[in-house]
Amino acid sequence: MYPTKQSTLSLLIGLLLATSVLHADEIPAPAAALLERNCVGCHDGSSKKGNLDLTSLAFDLEDHATQDRWIQIHDRIMKGEMPPKPNDLPESERALMVTALRRPLAAADRAKIATSGRGPMRRLNRIEFQQNLRDLLHLPHLDILDRLPHDRQSHHCDKVSSSLDMSRLQLMAYLDAVEIALSSAIVSTKDPPPVEKLRVEGKQLASKWYLAGGRESLFFTRDSKGIDLDLRSPPKGQTNEPDPSVELALFRSPGWPYALWPDKVIAHTSGEYRVRFSARSVVQLKDFVLQTGTRSVPMTFRARKPTNHDIAENVRPTGGIIDILPEQRVYETVVYLQKGQTIEYGLLGLPSPQIDALGKTGYYRYPPFPEGGQPGVAFRWLEMEGPLSPETWPPASHRVLFDDIGVEVKSDDPQAEAKRLLRRFIELAAREPMPEEAITPFEELILGELNSGETLAEALQSGYQAFLCSNLFLYLREPMTSDNHFTIANRLSHFLTNSRPDAELIMLAQDQKLRDPSTLRAQTQRLIAGDSFDHFVRHFTNSWLNLSELRRDDPNVRLYPEYRLDDYLVESMGRETRAFFATMIRDNLPAHSLIDADFAFVNDRLARHYGLHEVKGSNLQRVDLPRSSPYGGLLTQASVLKLSADGTSTSPVLRGVWIMDRLIGQPPPPPPPGIPAVEPDIRGAQTIRELIAKHTASKTCAGCHAKFDPVGLALENFDVFGAWRAHYRGLETGGRVSGIDRAGHDFSYTIASKVDASGRLADGRRFDNIHDLKALLRGDSRQLARNLLNQFTVYATGTPVRFGDRAEIESILDACGNNDYLVRDLMMALINSRIFLGTSQGMVNQ
Repeated sequence: MYPTKQSTLSLLIGLLLATSVLHADEIPAPAAALLERNCVGCHDGSSKKGNLDLTSLAFDLEDHATQDRWIQIHDRIMKGEMPPKPNDLPESERALMVTALRRPLAAADRAKIATSGRGPMRRLNRIEFQQNLRDLLHLPHLDILDRLPHDRQSHHCDKVSSSLDMSRLQLMAYLDAVEIALSSAIVSTKDPPPVEKLRVEGKQLASKWYLAGGRESLFFTRDSKGIDLDLRSPPKGQTNEPDPSVELALFRSPGWPYALWPDKVIAHTSGEYRVRFSARSVVQLKDFVLQTGTRSVPMTFRARKPTNHDIAENVRPTGGIIDILPEQRVYETVVYLQKGQTIEYGLLGLPSPQIDALGKTGYYRYPPFPEGGQPGVAFRWLEMEGPLSPETWPPASHRVLFDDIGVEVKSDDPQAEAKRLLRRFIELAAREPMPEEAITPFEELILGELNSGETLAEALQSGYQAFLCSNLFLYLREPMTSDNHFTIANRLSHFLTNSRPDAELIMLAQDQKLRDPSTLRAQTQRLIAGDSFDHFVRHFTNSWLNLSELRRDDPNVRLYPEYRLDDYLVESMGRETRAFFATMIRDNLPAHSLIDADFAFVNDRLARHYGLHEVKGSNLQRVDLPRSSPYGGLLTQASVLKLSADGTSTSPVLRGVWIMDRLIGQPPPPPPPGIPAVEPDIRGAQTIRELIAKHTASKTCAGCHAKFDPVGLALENFDVFGAWRAHYRGLETGGRVSGIDRAGHDFSYTIASKVDASGRLADGRRFDNIHDLKALLRGDSRQLARNLLNQFTVYATGTPVRFGDRAEIESILDACGNNDYLVRDLMMALINSRIFLGTSQGMVNQ
């Protein structure tokens, strides 16, 4: 409630008459007097609590460090964190102090933005750099990330200008990566490499006849009955002839040691290869008898060198996920292989036998079959054809560098040709027109190389490499003038596709149409609807939600044996979250979908994990959730629940902090130094509530923990992988559950105490379960929308929301509030704002 005019006037008079030890000539008068009365006692030269001395802190807002300090003071007062006891400062005085500080802080920051822009020019991060090169050089499979240093994160984003520095070592890494990219783009033969077709049948389908895990893992069959079961390898001198009556039956997923591929099917040249194969899903019964499968079995191929060194090899999935159905049929996919690589069979969701628990006997035990038999796949034959020829030769990658002068790259006038090709390349590579003086240094470099005896191709590569590692290519500039539309094209494309503008955006930039709101809206919708939007979805969720670390914490195999080596489940978790987030934008869902929704994206594995009705196949399907389901929204997705746990326990502290920070946008302050974490009692003797109660017995701890512990407690019905549970698990106390896991190891855990997911939020509102908590969190849709806007802003512009931006953020929220804060509307409003378009947009709109 705001104070009345009379009470405000009386308060101001009293404050202005007070004697101050602060810089009263600088700090706004109402704030100065209130700070002295309420804050100086703890923050003067002698006490300096929190390392803050208000008596020596000038109100010099031209100094960045001082400005940041005053913004921090403003924010802590506004949030009610200071003074630490809420009753120490009446709400009327708090509102007055916040207003008095906000106005000069905002004015000073807006003045800096008008003069210098919202932030410095930004280096492309390693993801954007690779995608730019892929698109420029027409090399969709180019992989140079391992050559580049990881980019630092700030604000849950690796696009922040201040964190994307450039050292000499980094520049050397970029030069190395570009050299590899240019070499990959060049061909040296007059004709494309010959297309080779390899076909294997019967026992030729397997490079080995026996795998770790016993005979149940792999065997050959004829008429659905196992054959040669006593042989671990072909008899000496025997040649495997094609036999269409024999099938390869496979019943395990990859996992060290594994290494199984079709015999002698190897890529002789790097490129794309078409793979066709005949297969069916089956069930293995007793005595190695096959029966037609009852469901599909998902699989993929994995590119790798044909060696047994799984750990040292760069094994990667390729060709996508294929569902093998019970009926015999032919499947086809396209894989990308490097020279000398083969395709490994990668069945998903099956047992993966591992060496005995103590590693002493070297014994790999296949786990007991499930009821009805062990699912697997029987392969009849396989063909690999390639490398697939490009539409033209030399390919587009070569012609980007050398136009139409052929693969020999020769000219009667190499200097003139070098000048022409350099300008052509820069016109293709640069994301905006380059003045002649910017081209001159690269021209001089190339001509110098030619004069020193280098070939035309080598000299041009040197010039191209230098340009691609220069600030003209590596950096994105802040839009500052109303006539520069190329910076808008760059910002929009790197926001929504992580790459360079396409031809349509470049044309609109040339015609200076990208500051027109309707044009900008149409282009935004076009990019969101395009395939390249997946680059944004993947990278944004990898950073904001930390999905890149989804495989980080393995489950504790003693407490959660059912999750051991279940890569299919973990992979499906990430796909679900990305599909859901993309739908939030493309279908323009409300911001509160972060917390709750009446649908989910699931496949066969996720449906079982969530306890939903059966879903067939590996493809994600949108399914309606029953009203009683605790799932729906990002909050209760398996990926979020796994990332906010540690594989052993579901600490309400860790989960609460994670949710409040990343989904709600209200990160708690860091814990005081020397405070130990809450360690779980995996014996099952003490509940997590008892442990937290001890941890927060101190009033100092309790104040902060009240802001996030309750949210974590409401999620206690979800285990470390996000499955619903009514009880905790332990190793000592409670009823015992024993068995053999998917790795063939014995397990034994106990069903411990019952989960209590009730609690009370910091503002006093109570909840009994996750449904109640979702209803409470949904109620503040504006904060959910504000957090999304903040994350979109830092990702799109490379600069976090500044103090001078806050009013515009609130204006966007005001405009979108009447329509439930729809996510695509929020994104559209940001893109049409001064924050995105630069300081001149206000004048342009006028």
